[in-house]
Amino acid sequence: MTLGQIAFLGSGETSLAGGRIFEALAKKIDGPLRIALMETPAGFELNSAQVVGRVGEFMQTRLQNYKPVVDVIPARKKNSDFSPDDPEIIKPLLYANMIFMGPGSPTYAIRHLQDTLAWNVIRARHRLGATLVFASAATISIGAHALPVYEIYKVGQDVHVVDGLNLFADFGVHLSFIPHWNNAEGGVDLDTSRCFVGMDRFAEWCSLVPVENVTLGLDEHTGIIMDFESGMCEISGVSSVSLVSDCDPVMHPAGTKFPLREVGDIKIPDPIDKDIPQRVWDMVVNAPPLEGDRPSAEVVELAEKRQQARADKNWAESDKLRDEIAALGWTVQDGKDGYKLVKD
Repeated sequence: MTLGQIAFLGSGETSLAGGRIFEALAKKIDGPLRIALMETPAGFELNSAQVVGRVGEFMQTRLQNYKPVVDVIPARKKNSDFSPDDPEIIKPLLYANMIFMGPGSPTYAIRHLQDTLAWNVIRARHRLGATLVFASAATISIGAHALPVYEIYKVGQDVHVVDGLNLFADFGVHLSFIPHWNNAEGGVDLDTSRCFVGMDRFAEWCSLVPVENVTLGLDEHTGIIMDFESGMCEISGVSSVSLVSDCDPVMHPAGTKFPLREVGDIKIPDPIDKDIPQRVWDMVVNAPPLEGDRPSAEVVELAEKRQQARADKNWAESDKLRDEIAALGWTVQDGKDGYKLVKD
C-alpha cells in the first residue's frame, strides 16, 4: 500500500502559492489526473457550486499541462437530495487521484461528513494512493478537535472545542489544524490572528484540548505537504507553519522540511482495517472502469500485436505500433508482467 500525500493550506487555494502546491502534488501522481472537489464545507451556501467551481476553474488553468478531469461533488447535506451518502453523487470519488475540500464552515462540514459514505470513501482512496488537499474551513474540520470559529467570532459563543472528523486517528496521531494563523485583517485595533479569534481566545481553546493534542497553525498563503513515503513534511508558500505542543509553538518557515514524526508517532493503517466498512472497500476496489477510460478494441488489438512484435524482437514494428496507439490517444507502459494502456 502506498499512501497518497496530504496537503494543507492556511489560505489562498487560488493564489500563486496555492497553485505551486497543487502543481507539486500533481507531479507525483501517476496516470491521468482526476480531481474531485467536495462541496460539503460550503453546502449551506446557496451558491456552493460556484464557490467550489472557482477552485475547479483555477485548477483547470494552473494544471492544464496535466489535462485534468475535474469533478465537483455536490454532497451538500445529509438526508437531502444532495446527500454525502448517495452513491451516485459521490461516484467520481471512486476514480479521483486528487481530492480537495476547502472554504465554508468547519462545523457544518463535520456534521454533514461524519460517518458518511463520502468520508469513508475519501479515507479509503487515500490509503490506496489518492492525494488529499484541505484548505481553509476544511483544514479545521478534519482535525481531532475543531475550532468553531464562526460560532465564537461571529455569533459570540464562549470558546469551546468541537470534535472533528479526526482523519489522523487512522494513523494513531492526535492532530488538529488552525488556518489563517497570522491573519492581520483587524489591524492594530483587533487581533484576528489564529483564524480570526485572536491569541487570547486561541490560548483558551488550546487549554481545553487534551494534552496529547498537537496543533498545526498554517499562515496565510502557506501550506504543508505530508509525504508518507519519504516521512517528511515540506513547507511551501510565503510564510511559515507553527507546530504547537502544550500550547507552545515552534515555527517552520517556507522552503524547509521536517520529519513527519514531529507531528506524532505515525502508524500506517492496514489498508482494509475494519475502521472503514467492508462495503466501502468493496465499492472502492471493485469500481467499474469509466467508459472513457477503456481502450477501444482497435487499441487493444494494436497493443497485442506490439506485444508479439516485442517478443519477436522486431523493434521497428514495435515502435510503429506504439506510434499508432499514441495517435489514438493511448500510451503503452511496459512492465515485467506485460503492458498497461494509459489514456493520454
